[in-house]
Amino acid sequence: MFERLQEIEKRYREIEEEMVKPEALANLESYKKLAKERAELRELVDLFREWKKRDEGAANAQEIFRSAPEEDMKALAKEELALLEKEKERLETSLRERLLSKGEKQARSMFLEIRAGTGGEEAALFARDLFSMYMKYAENMRWKTEIMTVSMSDLGGLKEVILMVEGKDAFSMLRYESGVHRVQRVPETEAQGRIHTSTVTVAVLPEPEELEININPDEIRIDVFRSSGPGGQHVNTTDSAVRITHMPTGIVVTCQDEKSQHKNKAKAMRVLRARLKEKIESEKEQEMSDERRKQVGTGDRSERIRTYNFPQGRVTDHRIGLTLYKLQDVLNGDIVPVITPLIAHFQSETLKKG
Repeated sequence: MFERLQEIEKRYREIEEEMVKPEALANLESYKKLAKERAELRELVDLFREWKKRDEGAANAQEIFRSAPEEDMKALAKEELALLEKEKERLETSLRERLLSKGEKQARSMFLEIRAGTGGEEAALFARDLFSMYMKYAENMRWKTEIMTVSMSDLGGLKEVILMVEGKDAFSMLRYESGVHRVQRVPETEAQGRIHTSTVTVAVLPEPEELEININPDEIRIDVFRSSGPGGQHVNTTDSAVRITHMPTGIVVTCQDEKSQHKNKAKAMRVLRARLKEKIESEKEQEMSDERRKQVGTGDRSERIRTYNFPQGRVTDHRIGLTLYKLQDVLNGDIVPVITPLIAHFQSETLKKG
């Protein structure tokens, strides 16, 4: 943890040095980005510096306690050392909490993308079930939700849905839902009662601010077309649907849920910005060339983070070996017993790496 804090403090000093350079002062956008990064790190750096003062004071008190000839001086040093160690412990707790949540506090809104994977119509029907599960959980948490785009299957399932979720801790609570979700059950269309295995992919993307991701208008292609759907309000008589292609990366976003072309374009740009941020960050971390592939995989049955087994009423998260026989409760939105152990596990792993 302290190695990471030293790196953060070093970066903070570098930012301060860069901000006073003439080239930074001459470029308003560059200066704003540096100022924003500095503001995000300041609280953590101030806490770390406070901890270092207490640590230095504790070392001095320890030395006095060891070397002082007078008992009164030793007693005072021991008392001072106890106070400083207690203060260090308090600061370490605060540092750990802020280090783990660094970057999450800014993400008040996020996109939850759900797509049917392997399994055809049954996968689309389960995608609908997962969508309902997350909607109920969001409602319980009193988060604001908005459908950005939706594509339905012939039997009322969901081929794809992108949901905007806004609220305190939304991203930090749902971030580990990214991956392949596998369902084992007898489909409604199965006449002989055989259990089928299907998959749905989920991706969770924090929404960046416009300042973070600057999209060059010359690098996107915008196509408009007539919305399509199962009928009723989903079908428009004008070309209101929008497809945006980011040509340098090949990322494509389609929005057709609104009747207004302008609103669909605005929604698509928000999703595109989130996907671009994710791609840039994944490349920066050198984890993979495409973070989305890491999150959702290919939808193959073998790549799964969680299994929903209907015959056994079981939910298993394979990353932490957690099994609960509360399938219906989970699908009704009670996912806290699943996500709380996940968060604890990944926070622990993050601290180990730090």
